[in-house]
Amino acid sequence: MVLPPNLSQAEFDTALSEFEAVVGTDWVFSSDADVALYRDSYSPFWGEEEERIASAAVAPDSVEEVQEIVRIANRYKIPLYPISTGRNLTYGGAAPTLSGSVVLDLKRMDRIIEVNDKRNYALVEPGVSYFDLFNYIQEHDLNVMLDIPDPGWGSPMGNSLDHGVGYTMGSYRDHFGSHCGLEIVTAEGELIRTGAGAIPDSDAWQDFHYGAGPSIDGLFAQSNFGVVTKMGVKLMPMPETYMTCTVTVPRYQDFQAMVEEVNYLEDSFLVGMPSYGSPVGGGLFDPTSLEGLMQNGWPTIEQLEEFVTAQNKHAWSVTFQLYGPEEIVRATWTAVQRRFNDKIPGAAFQDGDFYTLPIPAEDIPALPDKARLGIPNLEIFHIVNRNPMNDNDPPDGHADMFTMTPRTAEGVHTAARVLAEAYQELGFPAATHPFSTPLMFYSRAMVVAVLIPTWRDPAKNAASRALYERCLDKIAEQGMGTYRTNPAFQELAISKYSFNDNALLKYQEKLKDSIDPNGIISPGRYGIWPANMRNNRG
Repeated sequence: MVLPPNLSQAEFDTALSEFEAVVGTDWVFSSDADVALYRDSYSPFWGEEEERIASAAVAPDSVEEVQEIVRIANRYKIPLYPISTGRNLTYGGAAPTLSGSVVLDLKRMDRIIEVNDKRNYALVEPGVSYFDLFNYIQEHDLNVMLDIPDPGWGSPMGNSLDHGVGYTMGSYRDHFGSHCGLEIVTAEGELIRTGAGAIPDSDAWQDFHYGAGPSIDGLFAQSNFGVVTKMGVKLMPMPETYMTCTVTVPRYQDFQAMVEEVNYLEDSFLVGMPSYGSPVGGGLFDPTSLEGLMQNGWPTIEQLEEFVTAQNKHAWSVTFQLYGPEEIVRATWTAVQRRFNDKIPGAAFQDGDFYTLPIPAEDIPALPDKARLGIPNLEIFHIVNRNPMNDNDPPDGHADMFTMTPRTAEGVHTAARVLAEAYQELGFPAATHPFSTPLMFYSRAMVVAVLIPTWRDPAKNAASRALYERCLDKIAEQGMGTYRTNPAFQELAISKYSFNDNALLKYQEKLKDSIDPNGIISPGRYGIWPANMRNNRG
């Protein structure tokens, strides 16, 4: 058993007994077999001394039980690591940032308190999954649509608090941006509500985000300042129809004009999530078709235009999701075609899928892309577990490396180039190339993604960690960073946000010391260590 820092076995046993008195003996887990279930299945330190391992776990069923657990943890100075469903694979799963922490497993708090399809919101507890919420909406015939991540087994609360993302309209894809109202157990065991929820008996908690005075909601995302026990979720009214449509443009240098037009359409709330692609470039997981093009370094613009011409295909594509009444959806598609025709000579257009919503339950299994229709599923696993880049030696997991870039062609190309350099410098085949395209999880930023494999083999993991760290270093040299990462890389990722001698992190540390003086909530998460553990950094 791994013990909490600075605690004897006898002291820890006493604390576990006190936890049992709160939640019952069945809901405190301290055996090796039970604690092993809280390991990070994708850990880049699997089986090594540096792997993050919990000491125990405790699963409360109510806010009052959470408060009492926090008070006990304060008395013994035991670090707690709150999780919702604990299935945030590639970002640490259920494993704590600091070994020896007790996982505060909120899975039993799985109540859907309200779903309102007239004001379009839900109020949920941490243990509610996207599957739970979707099924509730279906069973009660409610006229709302979810925005979900891949995979759908996580919780709306956990995904939102980790700045998770989805696939529909821009204002819903940013899951923390579309929350409304939090209930929080503070690090000292007090209970607070944000926004209109701070007004006793308010019925506007999920309608009005701010309340009066400073808004503190953001302090509880990707942080360690408290335990969120309820969250409001803004929901999209169920659209009447859904349609996809694709635009392609012929030349390599057309990408900037395409991006500018997509920015206009998204910022005007005319289209849902754009999906960029390249008919000549292969997919996210298959850059092998471009190995010859890149064998002598990054190609020139002239070489890239010649390559496109030789393929007899268009250089770039973007597929839009359109939601709304049929007459509006079809009119929007007509307007999109007109605007691209005006901007980019040779642009071509293709109609895609068209559905009347909601989708009948019997038709859901055959849908090719459930996430964009707000239907939770686990189909993403068949894409990332085995693909052309790892077919001969599939890994045990992966560590997502998501580079945030400006919404420009130059930003995307720069990120793709320096990530390719990082791979090649360490002897790996490049995972990005001149035709790499961004993901548009956030409507105001682009994401260039690489998935770095993780293994149960220490030597392979060491190479993967070195690659991940090199990627972080290379993108930081271009003024770019990543927006979330596995605990193994959080300190390095945060170190790149170093303006004015790391002023942001220093301010966060002041907040930590003020509101969590014993440093019990998720110490070290995203580089924020309490004063009594700051020597753990690095």
